[in-house]
Amino acid sequence: MNSLPSEEHKKMRLNIFSQLVLSKNFFALYMGQTLSSLGSSISFTIFPIIVYQITKSTAQMGLMMALSILPNVIMLPFSGVLVDKLNKVKIMLVVDFIRFSLLIFLSLMAFSGSLTMVHLCVFMFIFGLIGSIFQPAYSSVRAKVFTKEIRNAANSLTQISQRATRLIGPILGGVIITSLSPGWGLGIDAITYLISICFLFKLRSITFNSSITNKIKLNWKQDFIEGIDVLRQNSWLWITILACSFFNICSSGIGRILIPWLIIEHHHFEPVVYGMILSSSSAGAIACGVIYGMKQQLYKRGILAYLGVALSGIAVLVTPFVSNILLFMFLMFLNGAGVMLFALIWETSLQEMVPEDKFGRVSSLDFFGSFSLMPLGYIMTGWLSTNVGEINTTIILSISILLIAIAVLWNKGVRQYS
Repeated sequence: MNSLPSEEHKKMRLNIFSQLVLSKNFFALYMGQTLSSLGSSISFTIFPIIVYQITKSTAQMGLMMALSILPNVIMLPFSGVLVDKLNKVKIMLVVDFIRFSLLIFLSLMAFSGSLTMVHLCVFMFIFGLIGSIFQPAYSSVRAKVFTKEIRNAANSLTQISQRATRLIGPILGGVIITSLSPGWGLGIDAITYLISICFLFKLRSITFNSSITNKIKLNWKQDFIEGIDVLRQNSWLWITILACSFFNICSSGIGRILIPWLIIEHHHFEPVVYGMILSSSSAGAIACGVIYGMKQQLYKRGILAYLGVALSGIAVLVTPFVSNILLFMFLMFLNGAGVMLFALIWETSLQEMVPEDKFGRVSSLDFFGSFSLMPLGYIMTGWLSTNVGEINTTIILSISILLIAIAVLWNKGVRQYS
């Protein structure tokens, strides 16, 4: 941490990008992961096109996506135990090297015209498997690097960059596959992981506390229960993870199925408008992230977090009845801002409240709650849309989000979290 006069330091806090200067560790982590996230956005835009070119089948695309999610559902409850035992930075280095190697292989297969669905399915399964280890490790490293002085700004800047890569990556992916070939896109993604490895090397000196490092043999059951105990001790943590599981059931189908239907089929907006409306959600998230990052301290964060969830539910609830493009964009802006507010407060609270030696286990349980029920959300949304119609499904799911947020706020521990 650089030594700065208090007034200068205070001014720099108002600019969230100043955190790149204030912390060398944050700079290395941020740059590496932002670039690799951009590469992933490019390649995951290209994968569906490759699948359709090879098979002409949406079912095969569904199979490939299932293979990427399945390992997360199976491994995440237990991967945190492994993460808490090993050095988190080394885990990230190994995983990024495997990703680099796999993408180079796929790129070469694509250039030679030998790429098959078998290659893609194996790749997606391995990617999902190592991702279930990478995510808890990355969360643990963030908790270590995002010190109290930079925590709000660092979380905001990280979330903003992830949103930005999701906007820019698909555009670049489309340009690359149109102007060049899929092999170039996969190769560019591989290079971003190689760059990430170079940045991660700068973090090798970071040391982590661990309650299970010195054990000769892992006691999976005991170590897993220790992660559960951390959640039990704080109602804010376990209630929010449980609530998020239900939020994801509702929101996954809304975002992937209902909003596109509303824009294209219900309101009959042009494709260019479809892109503008979806981008409005990211714009709202980015705006919220910038404001959050300039705040050194927020009060009543439990209430603010669930007000953000409620805001997103209300915004979606109104969308079927709005035919004005600008108003629809404004609603999606509010939706993105509300979701981002919740995500930032949740990430910050984990970093503040979870002990370092148990962070991997708690974050793996958090990711499990996020991933495991998403397929159920898609299935439920499809079933409801078929039986009661898309408009009624949108209303039902958005009201469910709103009611869950209100119900959670009845808990005293949530309301008093600040």
